Amino acid sequence: MKNNASDLLKDLKLPVFISNFEAIEKKATKANWSYEEFLKELCLGELDHRKEVKTQRLLKQSKIPPQYTLDGLDQKLLSTKVRAALRSLLNGQFVSAGSNVLAFVLPGRGKSHLLGALGRELILRYNISVYFTPTFKIVEKLLVAKKEFELENTLKKLDKFEVIILDDIGYVQQSREEMEVLFTLLADRYERKSLMISSNLVFSKWDQIFKDPMTTMAAVDRLVHHSTILEFDWESIRAKEAKSKKIN
Repeated sequence: MKNNASDLLKDLKLPVFISNFEAIEKKATKANWSYEEFLKELCLGELDHRKEVKTQRLLKQSKIPPQYTLDGLDQKLLSTKVRAALRSLLNGQFVSAGSNVLAFVLPGRGKSHLLGALGRELILRYNISVYFTPTFKIVEKLLVAKKEFELENTLKKLDKFEVIILDDIGYVQQSREEMEVLFTLLADRYERKSLMISSNLVFSKWDQIFKDPMTTMAAVDRLVHHSTILEFDWESIRAKEAKSKKIN
């Protein structure tokens, strides 16, 4: 029979209890804590550790590029309206409501960075599960699943993510099969799970993506129904960098 506290804690799978036990015991003795206070401090350490482990796991599986951080986003380049919307979105409430975030801008304006940084903050602040992917890659994945009669299972696996970030939806090759699986994904998450989408095409040009006018209208309707729309209208970041290099 095990009488050693460390062995018992190992059996209970409480590693942080073990590592913190001695230090917290000394602290508790010195401050004359009650048993409840001592246990509470041990529990808080364990919970903090588990949250950190979960956060790191969520960050890894999110596939968000490491450079897409809030600190790395030059918010001075954002319009007042976009900055205000970003502050609001950072509270994470749009996720629990199953709402969407749509970012429209020409290439090189930082839309991918903004959505990636927002997704990273949702993980860091609230442990919300996020998945970042170029749209063409997830479409390819869904096409393969459909051909292998695994589309339903693939959608179920994607359903574990509370937020999916579809980067550059306008770059899908737009074959009918691609249009169909992309629309299936949008429809599957409608009013249940959130999407964050960046596009260099405004809604009026989405017939280039979905081809069929009725499908285009249905896709736009589902996305706009509950959404925050971010419109970027400043000069391309890459163009500014190029100008800066020429000057220097």
